Amino acid sequence: MGESHDFEHGGAHGCSCCSGGLQAAWAAAVKAGVSRRNLLVGAGTAAVGSWLTRSVAAATDQAVARQPAYAPVRELTVQPVLVYTIPQRREQTSWRQWGGIQTAEQAEAEVNRIGSELARLSETLGPAIRFLPVARVQAAADAEAVQKSVFDVLLVYAAGGWAPFLDALVKPDRPNLVFLRHRSGPVYLWYETLHPVWMRKGSDRYVVEGIDVRDVVVDEYADLSWRLRALLALRKTLGQRIVALGGPMGWGEGMKLAPPIARDKWHLDIRTVTYDELGKRLKSLRADEKAMAGARKQAADYLADPDVSLHTDRKYIENAMLLLRAIKDFLAEHEATAFTIGHCMGTVMPISETTACLPLTILNDEGYLAFCESDFVVIPSGMLMHHLMGTPVFLNDPTWPHHGVVTLAHCTAPRKMNGRTLDPVGIHTHFESDYGAAPKVEMAKGQDVTMVAPDFECRKWVGAKGTIEGNPFLDICRSQIDVAIAGDCRKLVEDMRGFHWMLVYGDCRREVGYAIKHLGIEWEDVSA
Repeated sequence: MGESHDFEHGGAHGCSCCSGGLQAAWAAAVKAGVSRRNLLVGAGTAAVGSWLTRSVAAATDQAVARQPAYAPVRELTVQPVLVYTIPQRREQTSWRQWGGIQTAEQAEAEVNRIGSELARLSETLGPAIRFLPVARVQAAADAEAVQKSVFDVLLVYAAGGWAPFLDALVKPDRPNLVFLRHRSGPVYLWYETLHPVWMRKGSDRYVVEGIDVRDVVVDEYADLSWRLRALLALRKTLGQRIVALGGPMGWGEGMKLAPPIARDKWHLDIRTVTYDELGKRLKSLRADEKAMAGARKQAADYLADPDVSLHTDRKYIENAMLLLRAIKDFLAEHEATAFTIGHCMGTVMPISETTACLPLTILNDEGYLAFCESDFVVIPSGMLMHHLMGTPVFLNDPTWPHHGVVTLAHCTAPRKMNGRTLDPVGIHTHFESDYGAAPKVEMAKGQDVTMVAPDFECRKWVGAKGTIEGNPFLDICRSQIDVAIAGDCRKLVEDMRGFHWMLVYGDCRREVGYAIKHLGIEWEDVSA
């Protein structure tokens, strides 16, 4: 991938400033005596404030155009800017900077080169990431003019020019990227001077806000591509609407911390549905013979799959399909595609006469996001990883990592973890209650996965790469996998945070780390 530094994989050895705007906001809040709780939920919001505002404004425009609110067409608008100067020869003194852009003709050729490169990149990224025409900055006034346009990400091609040009361009309230040329074209001035002259201003401290070393790309468009995909996934996560049956919650300390953090840092639009509302909805459905017949047919169709085996009472499957219908109705009414349930270990059972496990599995397989336990400590990580990979995610209970292996288990695993095919599944009772219908999904052995352990305070996430070794059948939650941990198992044990983990097929560690640094969240990758 071109670059090979630790920070490229989200490690802790990159730039310590994370986001200068966030650090400044943090320091100012401490000086002003802001409460610890408000400090926690507010951390990170400054850096995405106006970026999110622009996103909301765009969504409003789309609503006017009759775009469905529950399936918005969200795009990331990128403004590329070529920064350079055209020098004039002077006798017996240095009159030009380093770099291969020295004439108007060379600048014109570079603008055309950038346009062609971004056009090719756009074909691989898809329509959700849109590049604006290349702007030219040869003076601070040109940079100020760029600020008047509306875009989500600034992409600076730092060919030449002076530090005030970059100061005027880069702002801490949105993501900023810098592209440098070494071998991909005419060499750029800032390939030499970006770090000491601009980012550190001639000191040994990072001074510039709104950018750090992880935002700089040299030559490789693949390195630019994954950063943009990470930012797009973050944008899709910020402000996402989710229906919470029983209301938002969190495990452990997260019971108090997680809901306000989810709203204030992640800007999640949480819509609460009460259990009383669910009871009334199910009572109405049970009185509807057509709805009952539909649930029975759906259960029969599900069980007819040769990769599905039944190890519990069939009535729990039929009741699960009725519960699924009620959940989908709530999702449609709130124009949402994400759902979570709070008291799934008990409260829902006498109301639905089954467990919520199977409906959540089916929702995930159908492209929704569905989580048990309403744990908003970990739910934002699931949303982010889903938007990154375009596949279902598995919220799970971790065990003690040992000898390079960890067992992960829960009763709501998706069957379509790769986004294409359904894994075999056995439908058992939910283990703790020995009641209802809980899937035991047989996930693909040999599959590489990304595991993320968010902390309760949303200040540091720990991640690891792993490979699925097997699907045991221990006396724990029904869907179980043993995962071989790539990297430092002992470090994972020592630095584990929170409780629940999130898992997705594939490797998205660097994208996760890059996305969350824009919210002021530290990323530790034990597999780096």
